[in-house]
Amino acid sequence: MATEIERKFLLVSDAWRALISRSEAFRQGYLSSSKRASVRVRIADDTATLNIKGMTLGIQRPEYEYKIPLPEATELLDQLCERPLIEKTRHFIEFGGKLWEIDEFHGDNAGLIVAEVELDAPDDVIPMPAWAGADVSHLERYYNVRLTQYPYSQWSAEERG
Repeated sequence: MATEIERKFLLVSDAWRALISRSEAFRQGYLSSSKRASVRVRIADDTATLNIKGMTLGIQRPEYEYKIPLPEATELLDQLCERPLIEKTRHFIEFGGKLWEIDEFHGDNAGLIVAEVELDAPDDVIPMPAWAGADVSHLERYYNVRLTQYPYSQWSAEERG
């Protein structure tokens, strides 16, 4: 079984911006989400994928991803995916021997910026950059699938931290 092990963090400064090695524009939507799994379509620059991810809460979840034709992904996003779509720019940063992915959201989730780092094992120790803040890995509201159901623009000041 394919497994994703990932931790998510809020950011405490913009110091990460000076470390960006590259960025990609993402447009993604969900065809289905249930208590067991979500089915996502994503276009990242000129690459399209279909992704199936388990809805287990926490840092370790089953995940499967398959390339699909770009025109079909566009049709799925435009015609079948739940609204709002997730629009974001993903920035890539190498830090402490790990690839950090900083998601800067746009549209209904504008203002939300989350850092993610994939791990080899759930108990991996990772060097923490000074710009990484609170660990929100176990807070479901930060999952992209939840951001289509309850966008950041609707969060209260308390939820935004």
